[in-house]
Amino acid sequence: MISQFFILSSKGDPLIYKDFRGDSGGRDVAELFYRKLTGLPGDESPVVMVTTGHHDDRHFIHIRHNGLYLVATTSENISPFSLLELLSRLATLLGDYCGSLGEGTISRNVALVYELLDEVLDYGYVQTTSMEMLRNFIQTEAVVSKPFSLFDLSSVGLFGAETQQSKVAPSSAASRPVLSSRSDQSQKNEVFLDVVERLSVLIASNGSLLKVDVQGEIRLKSFLPSGSEMRIGLTEEFCVGKSELRGYGPGIRVDEVSFHSSVHLDEFESHRILRLQPPQGELTVMRYQLSDDLPSPLPFRLFPSVQWDRGSGRLQVYLKLRCDLPPKSQALNVRLHLPLPRGVVSLSQELSSPEQKAELREGALRWDLPRVQGGSQLSGLFQMDVPGIPGPPGPGPSGAAPLGLGPASLSFELPRHTCSGLQVRFLRLPFRPCGNANPHKWVRHLSHSDAYVIRI
Repeated sequence: MISQFFILSSKGDPLIYKDFRGDSGGRDVAELFYRKLTGLPGDESPVVMVTTGHHDDRHFIHIRHNGLYLVATTSENISPFSLLELLSRLATLLGDYCGSLGEGTISRNVALVYELLDEVLDYGYVQTTSMEMLRNFIQTEAVVSKPFSLFDLSSVGLFGAETQQSKVAPSSAASRPVLSSRSDQSQKNEVFLDVVERLSVLIASNGSLLKVDVQGEIRLKSFLPSGSEMRIGLTEEFCVGKSELRGYGPGIRVDEVSFHSSVHLDEFESHRILRLQPPQGELTVMRYQLSDDLPSPLPFRLFPSVQWDRGSGRLQVYLKLRCDLPPKSQALNVRLHLPLPRGVVSLSQELSSPEQKAELREGALRWDLPRVQGGSQLSGLFQMDVPGIPGPPGPGPSGAAPLGLGPASLSFELPRHTCSGLQVRFLRLPFRPCGNANPHKWVRHLSHSDAYVIRI
């Protein structure tokens, strides 16, 4: 049982507020939550917080999704895990009905969100989160806009129908609502399948690898009628655990794997095929993890060189970034973030290509590279004036790095690439679920950095 539910923007602005029981201090509860959240030390906030109000103790349980805070409050002693599951399910439902979950889509679909909350929760008690039941009661249509984007995923062909990479879906295609007017159902005979991996790396100052971790998911978004059977074929050399070996080539190994409850595994052991009958909407078909052993080289290597003149306070940093992806691959939206010592007053730069950009921002050097081709090397020479900063303890040479420099961190996206090597061989629909029309099938492979840190 919950008392209130509200959605806040990343700046704390209330977008949605619903009081189910009338036992709180009104909208001031949302302000109290954000004030306590921003007052906590560090970047990671607890998902459960307890406050002592004027009448009773109140528990705040929240998740963060696409920069939004989805918050439930209760004064009862109930399991926080059940509320976290409810918030996660609400985030999925809002994404299915509005097309995507973001500040803009919530603001445009306020009436739809309140109607959905009225059907899901009654006096704070959960009635249903089943889309099959909700679709019979929700009458409000989603308001969908087509926002302008400087980086259109369709321009680089991230969505490809199986092996035909020339067929590209619009970048906004997977952000449409799953449910809308009946007249539009004929245009939504589509299935989107994403293999998304998050890469975490820690590299020592001498270049040795200290830590590597890959967290992967296979995500499905289906516009087909619920119960439409589909089969997903994975790489045949896919292995779970270090002892298992398959095929004659190098195996694609992961340490752990888990599947959605709707996935049938009768063909997985023999042919690495996942069979399922998913409902309309989004679901995570499979999750997997790989640690300490990648089948391919790291996508980036950084070679820094630091010279510092203690007398004049002149700091010179030379950075050479090497991309070890295959020559036909590329990295997009690459950004290097390098913390600098306090007191930086100027920056001069020499970059190896004109599309690069570097600037000082919030006490750090930010180096942006829109696109990096596999096998290429890019470099930048940065000179800064940082007077009055201490050097490392001891006599040391004049060229030793000053305190407060580094470590460097990289953020990037790798389209059509998985760090684990896992690929989707095929996505098959044995039957035509919508009359005689063949459904469109889009498959995307994407890796991006989660925490890619290089010590200087």
